[in-house]
Amino acid sequence: MPFHVEGLVAIVVFYLAILAVGIWAAWKTKNTVSEGDHSEAIIVGGRDIGLLVGGFTMTATWVGGGYINGTAEAVYVPGYGLAWAQAPIGYSLSLVLGGLFFAKPMRSKGYVTMLDPFQQLYGKRMGGLLFIPALMGEMFWAAAIFSALGATISVIIDININISVIISALIATMYTLVGGLYSVAYTDVVQLFCIFLGLWISVPFAMSHPAVTDIGLTAVHHVYQAPWLGSINSLDIYTWLDNFLLLTLGGIPWQTYFQRVLSSSSATYAQVLSFLAAFGCLVMALPAILIGAIGASTAWNQTEYGVPDPMTKKEADMILPIVLQYLCPVYISFFGLGAVSAAVMSSADSSILSASSMFARNIYQLSFRQNASDREIVWVMRITVFLFGASATAMALLASSVYGLWYLSSDLVYIIIFPQLLCVLFIKGTNTYGAIAGYLFGLVLRITGGEPYLYLQPLIYYPGCYPDENNIYIQRFPFKTLAMLTSFFTNIIVSYLAKYLFESGTLPPRLDFLDAVVARYSREHMDKATLVKSDNIVLNELAPVNPRHSLTLSSTFTNKEAFNYVDSSPELSNAEDN
Repeated sequence: MPFHVEGLVAIVVFYLAILAVGIWAAWKTKNTVSEGDHSEAIIVGGRDIGLLVGGFTMTATWVGGGYINGTAEAVYVPGYGLAWAQAPIGYSLSLVLGGLFFAKPMRSKGYVTMLDPFQQLYGKRMGGLLFIPALMGEMFWAAAIFSALGATISVIIDININISVIISALIATMYTLVGGLYSVAYTDVVQLFCIFLGLWISVPFAMSHPAVTDIGLTAVHHVYQAPWLGSINSLDIYTWLDNFLLLTLGGIPWQTYFQRVLSSSSATYAQVLSFLAAFGCLVMALPAILIGAIGASTAWNQTEYGVPDPMTKKEADMILPIVLQYLCPVYISFFGLGAVSAAVMSSADSSILSASSMFARNIYQLSFRQNASDREIVWVMRITVFLFGASATAMALLASSVYGLWYLSSDLVYIIIFPQLLCVLFIKGTNTYGAIAGYLFGLVLRITGGEPYLYLQPLIYYPGCYPDENNIYIQRFPFKTLAMLTSFFTNIIVSYLAKYLFESGTLPPRLDFLDAVVARYSREHMDKATLVKSDNIVLNELAPVNPRHSLTLSSTFTNKEAFNYVDSSPELSNAEDN
């Protein structure tokens, strides 16, 4: 395939546009933020992100390279098809559930990062443990985006995929270093516009190519390959449900999501942004689905791509750029590919910024340097942005499937962080002992279930498992959901058991080495007042509470305070005054 000068020009133009917007947003931040609040402005944007920019940035956070390339890949791959393209519905539902149950308590209490409530209730040790799966999730997500981006650029201008990944990562990291959330949010607006315009312009041209059969026919009939609508075998139903729950529930406890929630001007706005983003994710998935269907409906031997087809060449993960390159006119393909490549670059910055935000605040500042200056925190964030960007780039160069990275990135978040988030927000009485036990049980059950993408054989063979072509056993049993539920209930049971043993005198107070029950409010426990500003949160946990014996199960285990918020939105405040 020859080198395309036009493609290179398109890439440069769109990259410069993204970079210019990012630098402009950084300049705006510098001129509007006071000297002592620069680190918080980088993390949550001064909590003044409105509905328009907030809706765009929350949607664009999910609708990146992994989302559109992975969806097109799933629809195209024979034997899977649309039935297995779970990300659009799964992530949209996760945004709806996040808006209904999680956005309001998190924003109302004025947290700065997703890990703040964990450190507030469980202490800095547990916050450090939960940072590990949160970091790995963000890195896998960013790696998926970089991998998709490298595949796209390599198709456009025929350069080595590794070089394209590295250059793209450097540019995305550059404006994140200087602008923080403001740069990320405003480049997300450009990103979403580029994806929408670039893909929808390309779809009609690709669909009308002479080598493309009517996608309505190929949806239900075998023409060049199995129908692209796909099907779910009875043996795979539990696997499908396991993966769907992983995407839906595992899509909630992400710092990239809560960073937008916590940057909203009010708790009500945070909920509205979640619902808007859910709708946006569905709309933006449509062109990717159509492109995957077009790829499955194409006689590739009648195109310049030739034979064998992309699936045989093991290029199914690049089906979206391949369709745009070979089935559209030159000027359309370069515009579409250039726009998409510049757009997906802008999604990786969200994950890199999220990871650096959690490290700078929850690990560096709250665990080691509670008296660190604002300038010091800003520099720690900039250094970690560079380090985490380099780590995500390295993982992208080793990835074999975009969709596989998606599942990997959600696994640890779903099994470990999601049940912990449920407990810390809605189940009263949980403590550090239960949190650690739940963490370990969930982690062990996940690892012993094996992982084909890492060529890791399972240690526990659940019913229905079978070997693949590499002789790695695949689990049909929904063991990921089992691990999540085990982690959740272990947290509750161990927490209440520890509370009973210490408060009944069965165990002496000196054995409460985590300061979680008897010595919970000792000076060795983390000073919770440093987590958030006093005017943003009511620290009810600081007040001593006498043990209360309840007569009902629901009142015993339900944290009613999580459902009784004082919304700080100006609309509600004015209504109450009137």
